[in-house]
Amino acid sequence: MIAALGLGAAIGILLGLLGGGGGILAVPALVYGAGLSVQAAVPTSLVVVGISSATGLLPRLRAGQVRWRIAAVVGTAGALAAFGGAALNRLLDPRVVLIGLAAVMVAAAARLLHGDTEARGDCARPDGGVNWRGCLPKAIATGIAVGFLTGLFGVGGGFLVIPALVLFLGLPMPLAVGTSLAVLVINSAAGFAAHAGDATLDHGITAAFTATAIIGSLLAGRFGANLPADRLRRSFAYLVLAVAAFVAVQAAVNPPSS
Repeated sequence: MIAALGLGAAIGILLGLLGGGGGILAVPALVYGAGLSVQAAVPTSLVVVGISSATGLLPRLRAGQVRWRIAAVVGTAGALAAFGGAALNRLLDPRVVLIGLAAVMVAAAARLLHGDTEARGDCARPDGGVNWRGCLPKAIATGIAVGFLTGLFGVGGGFLVIPALVLFLGLPMPLAVGTSLAVLVINSAAGFAAHAGDATLDHGITAAFTATAIIGSLLAGRFGANLPADRLRRSFAYLVLAVAAFVAVQAAVNPPSS
């Protein structure tokens, strides 16, 4: 349990520092660290990620690093799509879910490492404004894709939101991190609602994970807003690759329980 609490703190640190990554650690940590089934780990992870994301958002608010209208569009579209992903999740074998999660993580990390991340386009014009005619359909499409995968894999979606905000919508990394946290709160709430009836939560494990994640998120949020954007982007990508490898190996050699 001590190791599991350490993983909870790591989840919060990642959320506060990078605006994502906590969700992709949460499900493996709860399955392999706390011994929960995948069905129980999914809603539990969404509680932990949602609350710790809200906590990590506070320092970003003070730094003015949240694009609320974009977060609202992406989050609302994602909240609706999360129910479709959750419905598909119930039909799949837990091993398939984890291997699919690993594959999506690799694709997202590769895109971040090799893509052009210079902020530009309708959602991040040079003058700081937004051309909603071009930005709105992109933001809706991003929300639907991220929300569906949130429901399917039981993660907050930050590891997908950040690449989408940077590469598809053109937000600079600091704004993408803050906006991602706002989206995570919305997506996690919707994902939890979609999965709430799947399994009974272990309130002790949920409370312990959440408490340590909140502490980690608050501590990391004090420093993350001032770190170089390129270093954040590359660190996030390498983290996603490392966790993807761990999840794939564990799913293959140590299949989770149903």
